[in-house]
Amino acid sequence: PGAARAPGRMAVAPPSYSFVAFPPRTKDGLVVFGKNSARPREEVQEVVYFAAAAHDPGSKVECTYITIDQVPKTHAIVLSRPAWLWGAEMGANEHGVCIANEAITTREPASEIEALLGMDLVRLGLERGATAKECLDAIVSLLEEHGQGGNYYEDGSSCHAFQSAFLIVDRAEAWILETVGKYWAAEKITEGIKCICNQLSLTTKIDVEHPELRSYAETQGWWTGDTEFNFSEVFSLAEDHLGCCSGQESLEKQDGNITVQTMMDVLRDKASGVCVDSETFLTTASIVSVLPQNPSSPCIHYFTGTPDPSRSIFKPFIFVDDVKLVPKVQSPFLGDDDPVKKKPRFQEKPDRRHELYKAHERARTVTENDQDKGQKLMRIMLDLERQGLEAMEDILTSTEVLDPAEVVDLFYDCVDTEIKFFK
Repeated sequence: PGAARAPGRMAVAPPSYSFVAFPPRTKDGLVVFGKNSARPREEVQEVVYFAAAAHDPGSKVECTYITIDQVPKTHAIVLSRPAWLWGAEMGANEHGVCIANEAITTREPASEIEALLGMDLVRLGLERGATAKECLDAIVSLLEEHGQGGNYYEDGSSCHAFQSAFLIVDRAEAWILETVGKYWAAEKITEGIKCICNQLSLTTKIDVEHPELRSYAETQGWWTGDTEFNFSEVFSLAEDHLGCCSGQESLEKQDGNITVQTMMDVLRDKASGVCVDSETFLTTASIVSVLPQNPSSPCIHYFTGTPDPSRSIFKPFIFVDDVKLVPKVQSPFLGDDDPVKKKPRFQEKPDRRHELYKAHERARTVTENDQDKGQKLMRIMLDLERQGLEAMEDILTSTEVLDPAEVVDLFYDCVDTEIKFFK
């Protein structure tokens, strides 16, 4: 294991898209974040919440493949994640930080040796950082200590290993972090619109980097040191770094008017390629987050919890104490019997569908067989979504402090209502 792949079997990185837009490009002084998670078609994504917690000295935390040292305190987090793994594709924490992960292929083959997955680093970053920069620092120190590697897919027949890129956003700024093994570079963003996808995007503007990044590139013969250092030119395979963001143009057209709705529309757009629906990959879940620059307003995170945002609805979640858990978007817990826990891994594939996923599937069957019925159902669902958006807008524009009791079962109720409609 750990040998470089033969050139013929390079794993193809799924074409996910992640976006951030800052005021004044956005309306009402809000930072807007969004991601479509493109994954293998049949994979189920669940939405899970973990409360803030204190941990005893010497505690360990079991990630997807390896166990590492726990920190004294972890923040409350909400995640959208492939149901078989510990980490997440995307999520947020109670301090208004959001992180999205992208799998990327670079000149340096990704390691198949089990270490931390890019998705584990998303969760670890959110648990350990109270600002975007703190999350970035947590991720790169974990990368230095434990490395990244292992199978990105629940597939017993073949190892799909990737390098990782991250979009890390808070109310004030965003960081794009791109990694190659344990080496990395990052750029800070405080304005405009930014998109990342499954290719390296950093060029010559690098704000922080691994101390040995450039010398490593030189020893590999990828950079001579006498030209300006361009991260994606140095580390990309061939012409793989030519930008990928069709969704960015749609956002730029909305200059000054980008809202939650705009971001949802971009994520739903199949024509642009942002909403992925191919033979191998599907947008299996989506997130949109709104981070008000005013710290007294709450951040609001919208999750689908179901595949294909063009036929899913975004449901709002707000962090408050004692937020109500939502078992209907959680996959069955298999504990030590889970095939991901046993070696060799993934010898069988359990049914990981949660209740919302199954209801969504049943509805899809109906809509595929009866177009009128399907359109009617989608109209009802979008109407439901719009009511949620309007209620959230009231919270954001209100001068009164939010009463936690009002939103403690917000996400729970939205999921419940959605399932009822599907029936």
